[in-house]
Amino acid sequence: MWTEPYLETCCRSALHRLSLSGAAGRPPGLKDGPCLERLAGMGFVRTRADGRYELTPAGIARHASEILHGEGSAA
Repeated sequence: MWTEPYLETCCRSALHRLSLSGAAGRPPGLKDGPCLERLAGMGFVRTRADGRYELTPAGIARHASEILHGEGSAA
């Protein structure tokens, strides 16, 4: 049974973009801002003191399980 909250396609994309941004994080005010806020409400993202978004440990795990799960499987 699936017990994790469902992520819309746009939110999965925002999660992936945030992962790709690394230590720089993502600034507020971008088009994916509503998704980043939604992800923050789920505990996958947090806002740093400088206002930029970063992944939480839960967000790193969710990214690995939902987005990276298929990477490398097509050999």
